[in-house]
Amino acid sequence: MKTLALLVAMFISNFFIQAQEEIKGITITVTVPNVTSSEGEILFGLYDENTFMKAAPLKGEKSSIQDGAATISFKNVPEGVFAISCFHDKNGNNRMDFEENGMPKESYGVSNNNMSYGPPMWNDAKFEVGSEDLELEIRM
Repeated sequence: MKTLALLVAMFISNFFIQAQEEIKGITITVTVPNVTSSEGEILFGLYDENTFMKAAPLKGEKSSIQDGAATISFKNVPEGVFAISCFHDKNGNNRMDFEENGMPKESYGVSNNNMSYGPPMWNDAKFEVGSEDLELEIRM
């Protein structure tokens, strides 16, 4: 009887372990290749349509700057549609600084590298996450 209970417990625990492995998403690796200064850090945010330019990111990462570039990875990202934004936080205050007229003081970029006048737009920055890892490059 104990053997049967042990086998059932092992089967159930194996089921949960496999289910957790299936929940894991993909990895998005993002590189900013053209950082003009080694001051501060590059801050990255991963957004969905509901949070883009409106709320805190779903996931956030920071990277130091080495040899004019910064690289991070967002891990366990589920399938869906997302956008990434980043900015060069030169003064280390963990927020993007603006001039009095609303223009950014710090360099920034978004996924797909569409840098038109005005704030970034969801339709220009969005990309689809499928079943394979992604590597993106964002220019500032």
